[in-house]
Amino acid sequence: MAGKKDLDFTYTTIDQIFRLSMGENSDFSGAKYDGDFSLTLEEAQKAKHKFITENLNIHKDSRVLDMGCGWGPFIKYATRETGANVLGITLSTGQAAACLKNGLNVQIRDCRYLKPEDFGFFDAIVSIGSFEHFCSVEDWKNGEQEKIYHDFFKTVHSLLADNGKFYLQTMAFGRNMIGYEQFDIHAPKKSAAHICALMEKEFPGSWLPYGDEMIERCAAPYFKLVSKSNGRLDYIETINQWRKKFRKFNFKKYALYLSLIPRYLTSKEFRYRVEVFRISPNKICFEREIMDHFRMVFVKK
Repeated sequence: MAGKKDLDFTYTTIDQIFRLSMGENSDFSGAKYDGDFSLTLEEAQKAKHKFITENLNIHKDSRVLDMGCGWGPFIKYATRETGANVLGITLSTGQAAACLKNGLNVQIRDCRYLKPEDFGFFDAIVSIGSFEHFCSVEDWKNGEQEKIYHDFFKTVHSLLADNGKFYLQTMAFGRNMIGYEQFDIHAPKKSAAHICALMEKEFPGSWLPYGDEMIERCAAPYFKLVSKSNGRLDYIETINQWRKKFRKFNFKKYALYLSLIPRYLTSKEFRYRVEVFRISPNKICFEREIMDHFRMVFVKK
């Protein structure tokens, strides 16, 4: 799994830039347009949160766990709109600090190892984008990927009350995924080999599931799949809107960009991060179906 150091590299590094671009509690995961790209990014993210709360039957008396809560957008929505009691878990120091600053109930923990005696049982559990980081390249090479997912679903099952529901939103490898041996950061720009190598730089320590079939297979002993939808096109539009917001001028944000110049000049890995920011390899992967995206609702067996 991507560890705390990996996740801090991915998320804490961009914490200030993200919040200055998107807002204090914005969502760093695919929104839900359902084909209506006239929606604003904020409207589409709210549509996703509304979909989750309705499908998980979250209400005033619900206890909800957000695994990999990011900057707390779902916590804020569910608390405000339903009055639910929501606990967020993250491994990112920057995200946790931002959430606590904004009055959200968040703790720095590894959600894979939570037990009922830690926080009790929950009526609903949400994982929006965290599943993508549970398996590393090394885990996959060692043949441990399905066991990791199996163990995760077992953990979620143990934390849910009877008839509890679980929402999972995750990227996955798509039908045009290439072999790992083809990844090459020095390959021709925007080739599949180059784009996939950049994705590995963007999310160090992370390896995606191979399609929705793998996810369903690992969940089957513990959960019944209630609904599933594909969010690939929605994620492409989400990234389009993020790119606009990241580039919109803000004096404090651009001063922060300038402060990173020494790091750019001295760190090859940081230059790769800038290249990721410049071309958005995840968007290209979605467009070429190298990667896919799924929203899945499960009920505890």
